[in-house]
Amino acid sequence: MTLKLQIPPLNLQSNSKKTSVHDTLDRQLHDLRLSVIDRCNFRCNYCMPQGSNPSRYSFLHEKEWLTLKEIVRLSTLFAQLGVSKLRISGGEPLLRPNLAELIHQLSLIDGIEDLALTTNGSLLSQQADSLKKAGLNRITVSLDTLDPQLFKRINGHKGTVEQVLKGIEEAVRVNFDCVKINVVVQKGINDHHILDLVEYFKGKKPILRFIEFMDAGNCNNWKAQDVLPASEIVKIIHAYYPIEPLKPNYWGEVASRYKFMDGSGEVGFISSVTQPFCRSCTRARLSTDGKIYACLFSPHCTDLRKLLREGHSDEALLNLILKVWQSRDDRYSELRPQIRASHVQSAKIEMFQIGG
Repeated sequence: MTLKLQIPPLNLQSNSKKTSVHDTLDRQLHDLRLSVIDRCNFRCNYCMPQGSNPSRYSFLHEKEWLTLKEIVRLSTLFAQLGVSKLRISGGEPLLRPNLAELIHQLSLIDGIEDLALTTNGSLLSQQADSLKKAGLNRITVSLDTLDPQLFKRINGHKGTVEQVLKGIEEAVRVNFDCVKINVVVQKGINDHHILDLVEYFKGKKPILRFIEFMDAGNCNNWKAQDVLPASEIVKIIHAYYPIEPLKPNYWGEVASRYKFMDGSGEVGFISSVTQPFCRSCTRARLSTDGKIYACLFSPHCTDLRKLLREGHSDEALLNLILKVWQSRDDRYSELRPQIRASHVQSAKIEMFQIGG
């Protein structure tokens, strides 16, 4: 049942109590993903393929971006509605000017307990220290292979493996609470490099997470036969480095966690294609230009920036966010086969516009 909440006038200078907000499937609003820029210096084949129709890449003018002040204001409102985790994404977020200042301001919001960022790592060695000092708690780096030539093939011949590894090393050096490495596995592309990555990071601080290739966006030419199920990845690793499942850290955790039985750390698996976790999804997403999306795969959005720039009150913004979440019924990954088989599919937002 959808909750009908009455929101009193809010004073953002006070430590107001959080509200628990649930959608039509009783999923609580708990996480917010912030895309701070829609541009990227990579052209990864599962996100923004180099050879795809360039008309699909309609980048925003800077005046269309939410300003730092607007991002902080909206994040504060989301925090009052129960959000305690913020993840900054892009595009490539390290391209956003004054990112450390934004992180510092977000870290001061009452109720925000966890502040994380996802990056391709190419600029991380220069910024890791300032991001940590600004208040960033955790960082996730995308790295799909250690092979230099395959790396370039996947990311459109932008950047190098060495740059990314250097960034990861710097993230470890400045002592982020957690450093994770995301690996998107594509059958026939990089699936034969799974053990190379395990061998490199096993026993080190960074935690590997293998992600099934998803049909996010419209231009990555996704086919179901290109997906290597997470269960198969588990078998590949277990055959050489025995692993066993761990209990989730919290309800709704995206990755299934396993530990190496020799005590040398853990590894995670994200299986939104073969084992959808829509029923425990607690994430809202805010695009670079201030549109709220209730699902990574949704074509539908609500424009919060318009209200911001028209001078609407915090209460009006809160009520709009409430309306979006309380009417949320998205479960794309559960319905993927039916949706893709239909002839009425809607174009989804591109991943570089909203983050992963």
